Amino acid sequence: MQAPHQDDAPGTWTADAPNHATRAQRLTGLVAIALLTLAGVWTLRLFLPALGWGVILAVSLWPLHQAAARRWPRGQGLVWPAAFTLLVLLVFVIPLAMVAVAVAHDSMAVTQWLAQAHAQGVPVPDFVAHLPYGDHLAAWWQQTLATPEAIDRLSLQARHLHFASGERILGLVAHRVLLISFMLLTLFFLLRDGARVAHALRIGTRRAFGEAGVRVADQAMLAVRGTVNGLIIIGFGEGVLMGVAYGLAGVAHAALLGVLTALLSAIPLGAVAAVGIAAALLGAAGQAAAAVGVLVFGGVVIFVADHFVRPVFIGGATRLPFLWVLLAILGGIETWGLIGLVIGPALVAVLMLLWREWVGAHQGPLNPAADPAVGPALPE
Repeated sequence: MQAPHQDDAPGTWTADAPNHATRAQRLTGLVAIALLTLAGVWTLRLFLPALGWGVILAVSLWPLHQAAARRWPRGQGLVWPAAFTLLVLLVFVIPLAMVAVAVAHDSMAVTQWLAQAHAQGVPVPDFVAHLPYGDHLAAWWQQTLATPEAIDRLSLQARHLHFASGERILGLVAHRVLLISFMLLTLFFLLRDGARVAHALRIGTRRAFGEAGVRVADQAMLAVRGTVNGLIIIGFGEGVLMGVAYGLAGVAHAALLGVLTALLSAIPLGAVAAVGIAAALLGAAGQAAAAVGVLVFGGVVIFVADHFVRPVFIGGATRLPFLWVLLAILGGIETWGLIGLVIGPALVAVLMLLWREWVGAHQGPLNPAADPAVGPALPE
């Protein structure tokens, strides 16, 4: 056998003799590999979110990185990976950090208000008496919210409200900074060595599952890329634009509403609900003109994003019906955390593609050969 060299590309070394291991030895080897894999995942468990986001961003940015590398091939070893990593830092990480600071400030204000309400109760506002059935509403408010005892009856968990200590906040910030640093490092090395990594993965997938497995893996990458481009990037843009609009219009807690708009924009008509909440807050504060302005500007942003920008980014292969988008996003976040915002829709998109192939509605590796018993396709 030829001894492999450490610089050989994946797939350049193959054994020239068959494997004479017994069935028991092969089974033992598979068990050992599974145990080693579980041990490795357990060892890296704290950094898996950073690695996952690095992979997701690398998959999403890879076409742009390749286009830049074709224009200047000498820069693909260092310059282009560093440039795209810096781009992610400037466009996503720093704005998200600024939004996180604003959200933390708003959250502290809300927490302080809740703590004060728990300690003193919430007095009945003056305008309640002028509303229809105001006396009944005032009586309900007095029994439910006006005293600490009433709030305790409303929620037994109210007594557990507490403020995070400064050391805990600093620890959380340091942990997030560490994860972001590893995410950026992962992104840089994947962009630099992405061709070699992708080639190795294709070889491993082909050996394990054949050509059908390679095509399914390619579709999974397209689903991840379409999900990131169509949901995350477009949602981030909508959240930033509307967050700025909320701030200029004077909406209370504009940062929180901007984050809410970005999250809900992944769901059809979700951003409309967030814009409606902001306009309702402005209307309740007596700023009718600002409320109308937010509604008009939000309608334009959502219409352009949903009908012109998102279809170009997401492509036709990964579009999902409304119900599946909603279930995929909520289930993904519940199961995987924030990264489930990408993993959930990507998994459901892959499953939908495989199902369409299996039933013959889409060309792909799982589309079986023609069966005479099935008959011709249904007319449209």
